[in-house]
Amino acid sequence: MAKGTVRYWAAAKAAAGVAEEPYEAATLAEALDAARQRHPGELARVLLRCSYLVDGDPVGTRAHETVRLADGGTVEVLPPFAGG
Repeated sequence: MAKGTVRYWAAAKAAAGVAEEPYEAATLAEALDAARQRHPGELARVLLRCSYLVDGDPVGTRAHETVRLADGGTVEVLPPFAGG
């Protein structure tokens, strides 16, 4: 199990009620499941629309179960942003 930090941005931050929190998970899927359990309700809906960076690298369309997390790593949760 890797330990690191999940950082929430914009709508994800509002839904979670925190800007960041620790994770203890082997994969991105496990970290997101734990976040949904800690913050039931709106966060689960927001996470469906988010993009993710793991240690600065975009996850893109990769299955979250295949994205391994590193000890001391960072997961950035990025909802769609408006603007131009």
